[in-house]
This record gives sequence, C-alpha cells and structure tokens, in this order.
Amino acid sequence: MEPEAESGVGPVQSLARGLMVIRAFDETRPEMTLSEVARTTGLSRASTRRFLHTLVQLGYVWTDGRLFALTPRVLELGFSYLSSLSLPEIAQPHLERLTAQVHESVSVSVLDGDEIVYVGRVPTSRIMTVAINIGTRFPAYATSMGRVLLASLDEEELAKYLDRVRPEPLAPQTVTSAGELRRELERIRSQGWAIVDQELEAGLRSVAAPIRDRSDRVVAAVNVSSHASRTGPEQAREELLPPLLETAARIEADLRVAPQAGSSAR
Repeated sequence: MEPEAESGVGPVQSLARGLMVIRAFDETRPEMTLSEVARTTGLSRASTRRFLHTLVQLGYVWTDGRLFALTPRVLELGFSYLSSLSLPEIAQPHLERLTAQVHESVSVSVLDGDEIVYVGRVPTSRIMTVAINIGTRFPAYATSMGRVLLASLDEEELAKYLDRVRPEPLAPQTVTSAGELRRELERIRSQGWAIVDQELEAGLRSVAAPIRDRSDRVVAAVNVSSHASRTGPEQAREELLPPLLETAARIEADLRVAPQAGSSAR
C-alpha cells in the first residue's frame, strides 16, 4: 500500500498532495492523462488516481475518462483570498488613473514565497508573449515589483532567499549572479524604487515602487510596464517614475485609513 493511502496519514499531507495535483496543470499542460499527472507531481499512479477522482467529485477537475483538466470552479480557491483582501479594491481606481495618465499597463503584486503574484492590473496593449492576469506569477528576482518586495526583506530573510534561489537567464539581460542581485537590491532599498530592463523578457521594461501599510511595512508593489521600443531607460525615470511614486503614495494614504487594509496582503 502506498504510504499516502494508509489510514495513519494525516489530512495535512493529503491536502498538500491534492493541491500539488491542481498546480500540476498550467498553460503548457491544460490537459493531462493520469500518467502525465503522476509524472509531473512525482506521486504514484494509485495516489494520483485517488486525488484526481476526488477532485472530479468535488467539481474542480473534469475528465473524459482519459484526459483530465481543471474546471472554472478552481477559481473559487483564489477568490476567497482576493475577496478578503482590501488592497486590490483600494488600489484599482488609482491604477486606472495612472494608466490613463501614462498610457501604459499598470499592476500591483504581492510576494508569495519566491514569486510575485498579481492582485491588481489595468492593461493597455499586450507587451509580453505571456498573458498577464490576476493570479499570474513570476520569479521575483527578474521583475521590478519583485525586486522592490525583495529589497524590503530584513537581512536574514534576504540572505535565505539568495542562498535558496538560483536565478535563471529568462532573457539575455537577466541578472543571475547572487552578488549582483544583492547589490541591485541594496540600491533599490536606498533609492526607494526599481527599474528592470528586459530581464524578464526581451523588449519589456518596467519601473516599480513599494506600497506600505499604516505600520510602514511593505505589503505590495505597483509598477508601470512598457515596451522598450516606446520607452527608454531615462524616459522611464523622467516620465513614468514620478506619477508612479505619486500613485504609490495615494494608495498608501488610502490603506492607512481603511480598516484592516493591507494586513493580509502578504
């Protein structure tokens, strides 16, 4: 008998493995056979079959008998978090105002482990090969918002992150040296904002600023993204950064007066 099938295994392990099965599906693997799910998760076929059938019964997974795929009901799992999070609701009108001002895509994200998660966004034209939506995740080290959030970590947390993460060259200009990344984060911590030039994807340039709650803790980041062909580095600093910093300040002002605002944003 597989260890996870034994009656002595607690519900926490079963929950973790069930979530592992859900997270196995993504835009590159929207549909998979039982064997493919097992291979992706590293679980046995027997365990994978049991978790998939349970998810089918709960309505989170659909199957035609051979292929399995997530259903829209999976969105409920994230909706509970987003609906209890006051930050996106507070930030949204400010994002819309900033987008109307600079005519570029504007986003808000929070740090979740080693990645950023988008919790607010007002897009204009699509500038990445990957579509960005609420819930989209990217490695923190290669994004302007991620670097703002990483720069807010205390020294112990940052040291653990730099020891744990091995940056990959996502684009030709991606910083992959831990030492260089640390120096960049120290610069961001000192100046209070970040600019990332074509490190997440060629052609993408973005500038980000932190969002602090009433206790002055960085709980999120806001950014403006533009295609490099439209906005040069100096132009980003001169034309995008000032209104971005003003927007961050306005969001912070609203967070400080909203009850419990920002307390669960990270």
